[in-house]
Amino acid sequence: MDSKQNNDEAVLIPKNKSKGKAVVDASPAPAAVGTTKATLVRRVGWKKGVAIVDFVLRLGAAAAAFAAAAAVGQAEEVLPFFTQFLQFHAQYNDLPTLAFFVIANAAVGGYLVLSLPFSITCIVRPHKVGPRLLLIILDSVMTALIISAAASAGAIMYLAHNGSVDANWIAICQQYTNFCQQITGAVVASFVAAVFLITMVAVSAFALKRTTTTTTH
Repeated sequence: MDSKQNNDEAVLIPKNKSKGKAVVDASPAPAAVGTTKATLVRRVGWKKGVAIVDFVLRLGAAAAAFAAAAAVGQAEEVLPFFTQFLQFHAQYNDLPTLAFFVIANAAVGGYLVLSLPFSITCIVRPHKVGPRLLLIILDSVMTALIISAAASAGAIMYLAHNGSVDANWIAICQQYTNFCQQITGAVVASFVAAVFLITMVAVSAFALKRTTTTTTH
């Protein structure tokens, strides 16, 4: 009788469905998903911020390049004294170097304006590699162009201000004061545009490296 009662009691004991295995709690999964989403949002926000900085630098470089080209293109001065056969007149196209300076800065400014839609694309779609890679290649070419133009014009203006005893070149800026001041300011503006372009290349290269690393992982 007692044995039957014990058997009945044994039947009433609930069995553990885990069968000795540890129960896995799936509750941390949503937290992991949330962390991943937050990381992606931070990455997208960072890349978008870099693209916005690139856009602002592009506008500044375009303004500086156009200002430099316009300043040299309008630089002209006529001295108040002249002879019967000679008039002392100075303008930018008297020197081929300054003519190259105007063309180069105008070309760089035009390129920067045309590249603005690609920069906006990088803001809207910060993970796109193609537009950023195209910009970094073209920006590097334009950086070399504007630096060469600014450096050559700077060398000419150094001779105009100081002359050269060995070459018997006189310092013409003592007479053409306004002309030289305008050209010198344009050279400074061109170097400012070059600094903006160098910064844009560095920022784009860093952003492109981070994008490639993220895609690889």
